[in-house]
Amino acid sequence: MTEPMRLKGEGVDASVKKKEEGGLWEIVKVIVQAVAIAIVIRTVLFQPFNIPSGSLIPTLDVGDYLFVSKYSYGYSRYSLPSFLDWLPSDMHGRVFGSPPKRGDVIVFKWPVDNSTDYIKRVIGLPGDKIQMIDGDLYINGQKVKRELVSESDEPMGAGYQHHVKVYRETLPGGVTHEIQTFEDGRGQMNNTAVFQVPQDEYFMMGDNRDNSSDSRVWGPAPFENLIGKAEIIFFSMKTVPGKAEETEPAWEFWRWPWTVRWSRLFQPVH
Repeated sequence: MTEPMRLKGEGVDASVKKKEEGGLWEIVKVIVQAVAIAIVIRTVLFQPFNIPSGSLIPTLDVGDYLFVSKYSYGYSRYSLPSFLDWLPSDMHGRVFGSPPKRGDVIVFKWPVDNSTDYIKRVIGLPGDKIQMIDGDLYINGQKVKRELVSESDEPMGAGYQHHVKVYRETLPGGVTHEIQTFEDGRGQMNNTAVFQVPQDEYFMMGDNRDNSSDSRVWGPAPFENLIGKAEIIFFSMKTVPGKAEETEPAWEFWRWPWTVRWSRLFQPVH
């Protein structure tokens, strides 16, 4: 009676151990699969970005978090994640490339250093002539239509205010978006020479026209520098009162009812 009882116990222990090992292996497989899927999504589909400056106000605010579709314009060495830095530095061009449209909001590598991420709106396509005259945008000699939406006095720090005007601008091709100005057509950024956009390059500008370092300063961005198209805002944190470019800490989730911009969540980027 004793021997069979002992053998039966050993069989139960072995079965339990086998199930535990099988369960652990299943967990490992799930984790590996999840990581692989995340890498694929991050590499070829979508990449998250956050907005650190106000150059695209009123379209995008400081503290907005958005998804960028990487497949929109194909892939280049600049649109691949940093863990693929082993690719040769002389690799040029794009795979499955598709050119952007005028009016697209795009994340790209700043052409000055080819490493810093910038986000701007495509204003000029290859071959276009771009110029600013008294704050008005001209494309190929034609003044771009804009309509006044609102005016207000906004704080700019140290007790000063500036008079802000918001316009609805309609680009050639029909894309309509809002821009913001406060220089009222004055200054070097509002009065430029004619920029001729080279082949395979794009003229980028911020919607916050008087507070944007863009192609008016450092020239057009090459096609291969494009990372992807801004698609949707998935999260947004308010800025710290009195600090226009410092956001509330996102990790303080217990303050979210007051620090999250709930109305901006899941808004498409136009």
